[in-house]
Amino acid sequence: MAVLLVREDREYLVDPGQRLETDLGIIEVPDDPEPGDVVESHLGETFRVQALRGPDLFEHFERTGAPMMPRDIGLVMGLTGVGSGDRVLDAGTGTGVLAAYLGRAGAEVTTFERDPEFAEVARENVALAGLEDRIKVRTGDLTDHLEELAGGSFDVLTLDTEDAPAVVERAPTLVGRGGFVAVYSPFVESSREAVAAAREVGLTGIETLETIQREMDFDDRGSRPSTAGVGHTGYLTIARRP
Repeated sequence: MAVLLVREDREYLVDPGQRLETDLGIIEVPDDPEPGDVVESHLGETFRVQALRGPDLFEHFERTGAPMMPRDIGLVMGLTGVGSGDRVLDAGTGTGVLAAYLGRAGAEVTTFERDPEFAEVARENVALAGLEDRIKVRTGDLTDHLEELAGGSFDVLTLDTEDAPAVVERAPTLVGRGGFVAVYSPFVESSREAVAAAREVGLTGIETLETIQREMDFDDRGSRPSTAGVGHTGYLTIARRP
């Protein structure tokens, strides 16, 4: 599993045993670096070893598009209660950030990505995070595998795809009793369709949340929400199989 070398505002993602050349000197990364270790470059500049955690994966995963934001991932995890030993079926892998967070929580994730190149990048990211034993990235459209996966009794179904409503219609065949469905969409129209599909098949506890977060600015003049950054990211629909 890769680690970070950190020095003030610099971070280098490295593999054990790697040779890293920087403007602060050449660093020979140990074969077994431990968090908290101090590594010196040949110029005597020091770096601290830091273990990768969820937010680090979001920052350092190779990206194939806009990944789901940590705040949205937090809502998915908090509202579905996903945890160790759960089986998760996911579609719309992208960079694999959501799958990685779920895998780090101890879940076993099967995730589908339609774009073969995106799927390959996701596999590389999963390997980077050391989660190959918990996350299986499959290339293809989940809707083409619904019959195969029926009766799988997954604990959680997470969807970040345009055809999510069509999958929600099959949720009772995919998710076990008491299991959750989470649909993320950048457009409210898609969320409305997902809600309609969830109602049609008898899912309960259906709610849709707009995810908004504002950073606070504190200075000598006073305190106020920041005018920079993106406040709105998308809509999250949660439902449960009774």
